[in-house]
Amino acid sequence: MSDYPHTYYSRTACDATAYPALTADCDVDVCVVGAGLAGLTAARELAMRGQSVAVLDANRVGWGASGRNGGQVSSGFAADDDAVLKQVGQAHFDALYRLSIEGMEMVRDACRRLGAGAGGLTPGILKVLRYDDPAGLAAHRDRMAAYGRRFTLLNRDDVRAQVNSPAYGPGLFDADAFHIHPLNYTRALAADAAARGVAVYEKSRVTRIAPVQGRHRLTANRTTIRARHVVMATGGYTDALVPALRRAMLPIATYMLATGPLGARIGDAIDTTAAIIDDRRAGNYYRVLDGDRIVWGSGISVRRSPPPQLADRLKHELQGVFPQLGDVSVDMAWSGLMSYARHRMPQVGQLAPGLWYCTAFGGQGLNTTAIAGRVVAEAITGETDRIAAFAPFGLTWAGGVLGRAAAQATYWGYQVGDRWRERMRPV
Repeated sequence: MSDYPHTYYSRTACDATAYPALTADCDVDVCVVGAGLAGLTAARELAMRGQSVAVLDANRVGWGASGRNGGQVSSGFAADDDAVLKQVGQAHFDALYRLSIEGMEMVRDACRRLGAGAGGLTPGILKVLRYDDPAGLAAHRDRMAAYGRRFTLLNRDDVRAQVNSPAYGPGLFDADAFHIHPLNYTRALAADAAARGVAVYEKSRVTRIAPVQGRHRLTANRTTIRARHVVMATGGYTDALVPALRRAMLPIATYMLATGPLGARIGDAIDTTAAIIDDRRAGNYYRVLDGDRIVWGSGISVRRSPPPQLADRLKHELQGVFPQLGDVSVDMAWSGLMSYARHRMPQVGQLAPGLWYCTAFGGQGLNTTAIAGRVVAEAITGETDRIAAFAPFGLTWAGGVLGRAAAQATYWGYQVGDRWRERMRPV
């Protein structure tokens, strides 16, 4: 897996299949650009509906954020529920939220159908607060019950019996959510799509798309693909191929670390197989893997390259939450670019006849990529118009350089707000 970034996931990938580069002209019903979660889900859904499909990626299957994220799968979106509700109203919000649940269940079903190498599904996500607000957690639990979601309210002592940190107060346990190995899952989607007749091409960067006589002509590796439909699913690595998409997204970096084996010390800190996420905006998310190793994620930034001393910074954050661990060894640290829209909702729709987009999944990608891929496939085949649910969240200009600066300033503002809230309502 030397062509992948050095991450815990690439080191523990269970499938090293290499797909060929595009070397000959071809004609298909649909060409998908981007072999990440959204693109492969769309391709798989289209193949199941009888479409001929090709998927092209500039790098490798799951090379981007799809293969190096936190692996947590739950319902909802990156945007705050209240903001979405205010914009679209209760009935529309209900439809969107149920789509997000369907996306979560799609991932669960695919993991089970595709076997042990498809992600290693582990149930449970525990969301913990760094301030005292059991009433707020109870209200959220009751609100989610209307959608059939099962949350259990835990007091501070219940939380600390599982996650022994002085930083944490009460929490909610989500029994329906789960976590997976995202690169294995993405590669399993590719293998299944290929088994269904999808042509998957790696190291095949698309350099041109042009409409020609009711179809689209794509150029990659000096060869041509002609397709009735094109699905753009390029995420945080979107380039200027389709300018309207590049203008509408912010590439935001996030960071992860994998510790070395902690041995018996792990029991002094974490006694649960559930994944953990705290309430801070762009806060900590982590889980125990291999029995005694912590994979830890934290922070966002508009800088495209990893910051200096990334491993030391993430290690310091981990030790701040779990001081009893003392010094911990770090096996590796890495970053990846996610795609965000200004409205923080997925961008899913049709840009021009036969030209579809399926992107901006930063912050809540594993369930939303799944449902987005499905509704795009349904729209292309005329099966449903469920894609219209995402119409209010279009290709809003992300602000360019000023948008990136505003995003960074917003994140710093969130950090200040987090600390103020924790000071005013200590656990």
